[in-house]
Amino acid sequence: MSLRSVCVFCGANPGRDPVYREAAERLGAEIARRGMTLVYGGGAVGLMGIVADAALEAGGEVIGIIPQSLRDAEIGHPGLTRLEVVDGMHARKARMAELADAFIALPGGLGTLEELFEVWTWGQLGYHAKPLGLFEVNGFYAKLSAFLDHLMNEGFVRPPHRDMLQRGDSAAGLLDLLDAWQPTVVPKWEDREPR
Repeated sequence: MSLRSVCVFCGANPGRDPVYREAAERLGAEIARRGMTLVYGGGAVGLMGIVADAALEAGGEVIGIIPQSLRDAEIGHPGLTRLEVVDGMHARKARMAELADAFIALPGGLGTLEELFEVWTWGQLGYHAKPLGLFEVNGFYAKLSAFLDHLMNEGFVRPPHRDMLQRGDSAAGLLDLLDAWQPTVVPKWEDREPR
């Protein structure tokens, strides 16, 4: 697979630790360095603005997708290659998924997790065959990763579906993992017999 575009889910807040800002800067710059397009939620604040600014400063193309209702609240980024304003959150996620070849979650809050889990569920159901990654910064996703392993070990997530979500602690390493990822087509359901 050769990734042309990467959708980044991340916080509209910068987080308390400067390492989150630094990770967003590294990821945005690395995406641009590789000639990929950054697709993201279109905001100018928090890690959203930081990753976009870093990609732009490195000469990259950045496409933001933002709902009209959040354009003012998240301060839609005025300097992007393209800012698309859509009707709502469902349209935002669908458009980001349409434009992206892969997905990465930087640290973030509820919105970041919701976007990641929805696009991961779409992959599990076979709606797409695109890789996903967690950008591990300072152990941010360690407990979530352990819980996801627990879901798999308890039989609620199949191993190939768990493997769809890669994890890396460097921008370059994570992008390499996503680029090398090969989809395995496995149905979501282990037992399809009626009860």
